[in-house]
Amino acid sequence: MKRRASGVGKIFRNMLRFPFLALFFLLAACSSTPPAPVPQKPASAIPAERSKPEDQRYANEIVLFAMGLLDTGYRFGGSNPDAGLDCSGMVSLVVEQATGRKLPHNAAKIAAQTRPISRDQLLPADLVFFNTSGPTFSHMGIYLGDGRFVHAPSSKGRVRVDRLDASYYAQRFSGARSLF
Repeated sequence: MKRRASGVGKIFRNMLRFPFLALFFLLAACSSTPPAPVPQKPASAIPAERSKPEDQRYANEIVLFAMGLLDTGYRFGGSNPDAGLDCSGMVSLVVEQATGRKLPHNAAKIAAQTRPISRDQLLPADLVFFNTSGPTFSHMGIYLGDGRFVHAPSSKGRVRVDRLDASYYAQRFSGARSLF
């Protein structure tokens, strides 16, 4: 009989499948070299920075934990990686594991407990919301940076990464919010 990995074991196994990503975040978090100058953007197009070091640490942990859930099965109402996750179950699990903060298992209620931000202020670990079934906040995910987010969609039944500018999600984008 094949033994199933525990939720945490599955996360670490998935992180091993993407070691370059874990290494990238580790190096980025520890880097002390100043970034190269970049062309100036209008102030509204420059994302805000995390105001406190612990917020940045939590943001890094949220992204890494979420990436460890890639390929986890989908289950409506699910909040356990072994049994399957839905979008708000995934987000609430990740946030609680990374920060200790408990969030409700409902996208609209999570939106109500987080700070609205503009799309051009998105930073990794911020939350993105979509109107996929009528309510403004009927689907959600965790922003990874570079226009990508991780989520638990019911279509194709697995936690995966998609792009905000993909036509399906671009048409249904309903807001961005920050935990910090």
